[in-house]
Amino acid sequence: MDRHIRFEALHNFRDLGGWTTTDGHRVRPGRLYRTDSLGKLTQDTPDWSRFLSLGVRTVVDLRYPWEIEDQGRVPDHPSFTYHNLSIEHRPYNQAALAPDVELGPYLAERYLEMARDGTREIRGALELVAEAAESDTPLAFHCASGKDRTGLLAALVLGLLGVPEATIIEDFTLTDRAAPALLADWKARNNGRAPAWPGFGRAPEAVMRLFLAALTDRYGSIEGYVSEALSVDPRPLSKALRATLLEG
Repeated sequence: MDRHIRFEALHNFRDLGGWTTTDGHRVRPGRLYRTDSLGKLTQDTPDWSRFLSLGVRTVVDLRYPWEIEDQGRVPDHPSFTYHNLSIEHRPYNQAALAPDVELGPYLAERYLEMARDGTREIRGALELVAEAAESDTPLAFHCASGKDRTGLLAALVLGLLGVPEATIIEDFTLTDRAAPALLADWKARNNGRAPAWPGFGRAPEAVMRLFLAALTDRYGSIEGYVSEALSVDPRPLSKALRATLLEG
């Protein structure tokens, strides 16, 4: 299934709704969106009208402040609030990695690093997701490509909703359908040259599988991570999310 919502400037905008939990509930469509940078949107375009038509009331930007300064952010609009929570604390340049760097283990380690470093910001992002759920309003979260930082937050949210690990991994891998367009954008910004690392923009299942295994090994589960690393009781958080974001 292709869950991408079509935009001209955005290539990885997806609805997290429709996935099924282990106990047979379905994540409500039209409530949680994951995407590449909304800074690509410009006003007075069909893309902008399409985005506003989704009724998003909260935007969570997971990028570094310097990325926002360099590449822009979603335009202001009275219909939504904007929050910048940079969950990654150790910048690295994927495009410049050596060709022999193994994609799965390398990115899984970066995700675990992010989960350890960005606890304050991740906790804040989950609180915003819970607030949007409780107010029954749509929320969109994004980074640059909508893959790594966005993928980590999506995995946590889906896990707390009770979506099985195999489905979380499947959701992550859907970025591969957007990878050619994301790569073309990168080349356009870099005078047509290709990234040194052939894994740039890719989202194979090994990345998320290894990350979830490492998270489980360290914390026991996603709930254990939320409890131990984020100092948040996962039971009321999960209950609040499930109460409004699940149907059936």
